[in-house]
Amino acid sequence: MHIGKVIGTVVATRKVEQLVGEKLLIVQPLDPDLKPSGKPLIAVDTVRVGEGDIVYFVRGREAAHALGEKFNPADAAIMGIVERVDLGRCTSEE
Repeated sequence: MHIGKVIGTVVATRKVEQLVGEKLLIVQPLDPDLKPSGKPLIAVDTVRVGEGDIVYFVRGREAAHALGEKFNPADAAIMGIVERVDLGRCTSEE
């Protein structure tokens, strides 16, 4: 799973049949410190998130399995909203 921030919406008047009715969002991947990491991507919204939300998402075949129709072209799917990130960082003194 990956963490990202929703930065926009994609409006598509034509979609493949398996994605009709699915909301597409632009997600900026984030590193563990919640800083941008890599290029934004398009993800299918499976949990009804909004712009500015921090989310976790999956990529690849797992994304396609997140939708009702298993045979679809989804490369990324949002799986949940992140409420907080706790990093148990070790220091050299521990």
